[in-house]
Amino acid sequence: MSFGNNYDVSNNVDVTDPAAVSAEVIRIFLELYPDSSVSRIDRAFRDLDALYRGKFPGFHACDTPYHDIQHVLNVTLAMARLMDGYERSEAKVERLEAPHFCLGIITALFHDCGYVRELDDTEHRSGAEMTLTHVSRGARFLKAYLPQIGMGEVADTAAMLIHFTGYEIPVAQIGVPSLRHKLLGTLLGSADIIAQMSDRCYLEKCRDRLYPEFVAGGIARKRLPDGKEDIVFESGDDLVMKTPKFYEGAARRLEEDLGASYQYVGHHFGGRNPYLKEISRNVEFAQSINRENDTSALKRIPPKTLAVDNNVVTAFGNAGNIQ
Repeated sequence: MSFGNNYDVSNNVDVTDPAAVSAEVIRIFLELYPDSSVSRIDRAFRDLDALYRGKFPGFHACDTPYHDIQHVLNVTLAMARLMDGYERSEAKVERLEAPHFCLGIITALFHDCGYVRELDDTEHRSGAEMTLTHVSRGARFLKAYLPQIGMGEVADTAAMLIHFTGYEIPVAQIGVPSLRHKLLGTLLGSADIIAQMSDRCYLEKCRDRLYPEFVAGGIARKRLPDGKEDIVFESGDDLVMKTPKFYEGAARRLEEDLGASYQYVGHHFGGRNPYLKEISRNVEFAQSINRENDTSALKRIPPKTLAVDNNVVTAFGNAGNIQ
């Protein structure tokens, strides 16, 4: 068993490797639906890999170091486990079918594709500058992409499902065609939260990668109507120290907006939820950092996955130390 920073919470799947994640997702899929074709899932993984490496027609490579391919692969693996757990749950209202599982995987794979810049984009220096609109941009991508892989009939639904991972539309107002699609949305939104917050390098990534993205995306500082500036996060260290407070909001979203769907992971893992265990460790570590007012204990080195230089950092200098 490996314990590298490129592995998932079970320490069995390399979530920087699309082929490794694809193999595990397909294994789960075929256990549930043994007579189903895996061609669309396989195609989607290959296209996702091409998109993030800059090999997909019309797009640059991914240049957001936090919202990178490891993040989306980690979320996709969590999504597969949540759907599997739901199917194994005795409390399920309706059984998911193979097409629903396939749709769930594809929306997970491309839920953050709105960060990837198009080749003709002359307005943005990095994908992080589109932080506030990346979900809507991803929805437009899915509307164009799904017909290419023979899933045009659910393109509009997919475009709505990825809004469960964002904040552009309140969860209660996201329009989907059925209760099963709403379930997929709550599972997807849950996967996005639990996968990233359970990452072994979550706090290091917040300090060194997410904060520069927040600076580029206009999240770290906000201009108030009276012209004054509200400093939300003054540094990467400050972002880490505010992680426990952020988790309080994330936990409410998981329980209330997303219907506690994260609990289905326990049915996949035979009663335990390793995602919650690792999230608790990260939050407790952040709390200890708060008490000491010192982030020097954060020493894990996240994998480098970008096919290009980090444009977020080069555009803004050493963003982790902006005051």
